[in-house]
Amino acid sequence: MSGPRPVVLSGPSGAGKSTLMKRLMKDHEGVFGFSVSHTTRNPRPGEEDGKDYHFTTREAMEEGISNGDFIENAQFSGNMYGTSTAAVEDVLARNLICILDVDIQGVNRIKQTDLNPIYISIQPPSMEILEERLRDRQTETEESLQKRLEAARIDMELSKEPGVFDVVIINDDLERAYKELKDTLNEEIQKVQEAK
Repeated sequence: MSGPRPVVLSGPSGAGKSTLMKRLMKDHEGVFGFSVSHTTRNPRPGEEDGKDYHFTTREAMEEGISNGDFIENAQFSGNMYGTSTAAVEDVLARNLICILDVDIQGVNRIKQTDLNPIYISIQPPSMEILEERLRDRQTETEESLQKRLEAARIDMELSKEPGVFDVVIINDDLERAYKELKDTLNEEIQKVQEAK
C-alpha cells in the first residue's frame, strides 16, 4: 500500500477519540479519510450504513475473516468489529491519510501486517472521569457500561507498555489534546497538501 502513512487511533470508549477525529477531518478537509469498519451490532439512532459502519451479519463477517479480507477484527460485547483491507485501500487510493479507529486487540493485529501506520492512543485522565463521560451519554445498560469500563482498564494498562504506541495523548483538555494530535500528524498532513 502506498500513499501517506495511515493513522491508527485507539483508546477506550469515552476517551474522546471520535470528537478529536471529527475535528481533525473537519479542519483538514480533503486530507483524511476514515476507514469505515464492519460490525455485526445493530445501528444506533442516527448511524448510517456505509458511513458510520458497514453493518453486516456474523456469517458474512466470519466468511470475510476466513478469506483474509480483514486487516484486523475483534469481538466486543458479543458483537464483531473489523477493518477490511478494501476499506483502507479505498482511502489510500484517494491519496488521503487513512484513519483506523480500533481497540487494543486491533492494534496488536495491525502490528502483524505491513501497513506501517502511526499508532496513537487517546486516553482519559482517569477511570473516574471516563465513567462519568460514559454515564453522561446514557447509551449503555449498567451491564454494558461495566464491560466498557473493564475493557478501558485493560486498554489503559496496555497503552503504558513501551513500543505499543508512538504517542499517548491524555485527553484532560480537549484543546491541548487536539493540538498534540495535530502536531503528531503535521508531517503527513503537509505531504498530502503538497501532493494536491
